Amino acid sequence: MSVSAVPVAEPAALPALTAAPDRPFGLYVHVPFCATRCGYCDFNTYTAAELGGASPEGWLAALRAELRLAAAHLGAAPAVSTVFVGGGTPSLLGVAGLTEVLDVVREHFPLAPGAEVTTEANPESTSPEFFAGLRTAGYTRVSLGMQSAAAHVLRTLDRVHSPGRAVDAALEARRAGFDHVNLDLIYGTPGESDDDLRRSLDAVLAADVDHVSAYALIVEDGTALARRVRRGELPAPDDDVLARRYELIDSHLAGAGFSWYEVSNWSRPGGECRHNVGYWNGGLWWGAGPGAHGYVGNTRWWNVKHPSTYAAVLAQGRLPVADFEVLDADTAHVEDVMLRVRLRTGLPQAVLSDRERRRATSAIEDGLLRVEDDALVLTHRGRLLADAVVRSLLD
Repeated sequence: MSVSAVPVAEPAALPALTAAPDRPFGLYVHVPFCATRCGYCDFNTYTAAELGGASPEGWLAALRAELRLAAAHLGAAPAVSTVFVGGGTPSLLGVAGLTEVLDVVREHFPLAPGAEVTTEANPESTSPEFFAGLRTAGYTRVSLGMQSAAAHVLRTLDRVHSPGRAVDAALEARRAGFDHVNLDLIYGTPGESDDDLRRSLDAVLAADVDHVSAYALIVEDGTALARRVRRGELPAPDDDVLARRYELIDSHLAGAGFSWYEVSNWSRPGGECRHNVGYWNGGLWWGAGPGAHGYVGNTRWWNVKHPSTYAAVLAQGRLPVADFEVLDADTAHVEDVMLRVRLRTGLPQAVLSDRERRRATSAIEDGLLRVEDDALVLTHRGRLLADAVVRSLLD
C-alpha cells in the first residue's frame, strides 16, 4: 500500500472527560515533520517522501479542528498551565508556523497566568531571528536537540547538525530573552568515549543553559540503528558503560550548580520543565496531533498516527482517536509509583500499601532509597537502578 493510500480507520469514541480543577492541565502538540530520519529514532515522524500528500498547512488546519473538538469534548476548556510543542522537528514550521500553533491553542483554550510554553527545535533550523520571533509570539522555553559535541557520535546517530551549532543556538536563544533553555544529550552511543562526553558537557556549560536532559541510548526495534547492531556493524550499548557515563554526567553538572530533579533531568534553581513535571506527578493533558497521547481523569488515549489519516478523520468532524483505555485503580497506582519515584521530591509513603512500605524498608536498607519529609527518594545508587527499585516495590 502506498503512503498516499493510508486508510481512514473508524476512530474510537472517546468517553466523556472532565478536567479536575485541582490538577494542572497541559497541552502537548505533536509536529510530525522531520527533514531526515535519525537512525536511533522511533518517534511518530515523517520525512517529505513519507507524507503522502500531507503538508504543514494541512496539519495546522487539522490541529485547529482537533483543539476545537477537544474543548467541546471537555465541556469547558480548562486553563492551560503548560504547552509543549514537540516532534518531530517543530522548528521546521518556522516562526510563522509556530506562532500560528500558539494562536490556535489560545483560540480554544485559555492560558493560565504565567503559563509555560515550550517548543523543541533542531539547531540547524534556528537562527537569532527565529528565537526573537518565538519570544514575541509568547514562547517561554526552548529545548534543543544537541545529543553530542563529537562529530563522529553525531554521524553514528545520523544527526545532521554540526557539532558546534547546538551551543550557538542556545546562546542565540538566551540573547533573544529566553530564561529557560534546554539542551538534550544522548550518552552511550557506540564509539563514544568518556572524553567525548566530557567535551559535550563542557560545551553544554558554555552554552549558558539552565536545563539539561541526558538519556542513555536505547536501541529501538525497527530503527536503522537496530539493524546496524543486528548486523554486527555496531556494538549494543553496554550497561556498565552507561552507568559510568551517568555518574560522569551527574558529577559534571553538579559541579556547575545543576541539581537533578528527575532521573534524566538536571536544572539550575527554577529551571525545571513544568510540563514534564506534570507528567511525572500525575497531571492531566490533552495530546493533539498525529500519534499524540492524552490523559484526563482515568482515561488515556492515543491518536491515529499518519498525518493524512489524522487530517481525514478530523475533516469528518470526529476526534482522531485510534483507541483508549480506562485505567483501573491498580493500574493507576502502579503508574503513580513508577513515575513519582523518579523525582527528586520523591514518592510519598502515604500512597503505598502496607506491603509496599515493608518492601521499601528493604530498599532503604540496601541503600537504594532514603526517607526525606516522609517521601521515598532515590539515592545516587538508586538512580542507577531506578527500574529495579520500582519492581522491588511493586512485585
